[in-house]
Amino acid sequence: MANEENRFSARAARYMKVGANVGSIAARVAGERLFGVEHDRSRAAADLAAALGGLKGPLMKVAQLLSTIPEAIPAEYARELTQLQSAAPPMGPAFAKRRMQVELGPDWASRFAAFDVEAAASASLGQVHRATSLDGRALAVKLQYPDMASAVEADLTQLRAIFAIHARMSPAVETGEILKEIAARLREELDYELEAHHTQLYALIFADDPLIRVPEIIPELSTKRLLTMTWLDGAKLLDYKDAPLDDRNAIARAMFRAWWFPFSHYGVIHGDPHLGNYTVFEQAGHPAGINLLDYGCIRSFRPQFVQGVIDLYQGLLAGDRERVVHAYETWGFAGLSNELIDGLTIWARFIYGPLLDDRERAIAEHTSPGEYGRKEAMTVHQILRDKGPVKIPREFVFMDRAAIGLGGVFLHLGARQNWYRLFNETIDGFDLDELTSRQRAAFTASHVPLP
Repeated sequence: MANEENRFSARAARYMKVGANVGSIAARVAGERLFGVEHDRSRAAADLAAALGGLKGPLMKVAQLLSTIPEAIPAEYARELTQLQSAAPPMGPAFAKRRMQVELGPDWASRFAAFDVEAAASASLGQVHRATSLDGRALAVKLQYPDMASAVEADLTQLRAIFAIHARMSPAVETGEILKEIAARLREELDYELEAHHTQLYALIFADDPLIRVPEIIPELSTKRLLTMTWLDGAKLLDYKDAPLDDRNAIARAMFRAWWFPFSHYGVIHGDPHLGNYTVFEQAGHPAGINLLDYGCIRSFRPQFVQGVIDLYQGLLAGDRERVVHAYETWGFAGLSNELIDGLTIWARFIYGPLLDDRERAIAEHTSPGEYGRKEAMTVHQILRDKGPVKIPREFVFMDRAAIGLGGVFLHLGARQNWYRLFNETIDGFDLDELTSRQRAAFTASHVPLP
């Protein structure tokens, strides 16, 4: 127990140190501007990564998210921050027993046939334990670390400081709405009751789909900071990197459906397509589908936003600039000049590129997962700097992040598909009124708030 208290104390000390270090970087940038000294972005980026590198909290996830949005932070910062890791070592058995007692009471152990007090996995907000229910089912028990609300607020304070640094560098992007969106999603991730409802929503969406499995929530063993669900056995995606192409393509098709079908039919996305959030289940020795795990970062959208995404796709496909601009306006971009429209369209053509190309191909040619989108982001970055600033709508943030993350997964797999056909099959027969009605019914049944 003393060791755990020391670890929490050490974490608190790291947060204080990080705050001081980020503040000193901000002060240096301000001083350079005051005295007309050219700011050395590479040096500041390295200093910032060093300042943040000791943390193992939600900010690491945020840093990597920001690196996918052109000019949300300086490119030098983005490159450094993508190197940071979000994995945290798990807490020990004493922590697990204490947290279980707090959440379920002193007789908590009697409510399980078995409970492994050693963590099976850990992440930025909590850790997962294996257990067995009284009726014999394999369970995954997700325990939130103590005082994570304070950790998230501390992370948001650091994020404001990073944006403040950027604001002193003649930014091309106004980050106010980005900060609001990230703050809302991080705070939502602390609410395991909401995560349970999101899991139930996806279970409803994929109830009859053989390609995608969703864990079943056990409500009587769950609280706001404890989430118990059925354990889904499966192998890691990266275990299939060297598998036959047919196997890798089967996984990619399931991944594509798991992401695009909920968006196009219910207006919701899995906002963190991280490799660790999926496992693969097999039948007859070959991949048969994916287990879709972790529903902490789910983003819901107004039906009109979904319509805008499809309008943008069809506008790009037809070369219809008017429809493209209308889509941007539907998303919430305002006051766009022709030059900014051109810059945004370069990025849109990158995101949509594989979906516009009616042939079998990789998601991107001649690039690695780590470099995916970086060249295009730099081109857009320059246009936005010259012709901006542009205000990024909140709904764009996780849509963009998830699309980049999903593309990175396909690159890891080395999958080759006709992405155009997969996408057009998904949006075939799209109707705004039907989506609105379908979304309302599913969200109400799952107790998920409507967007």
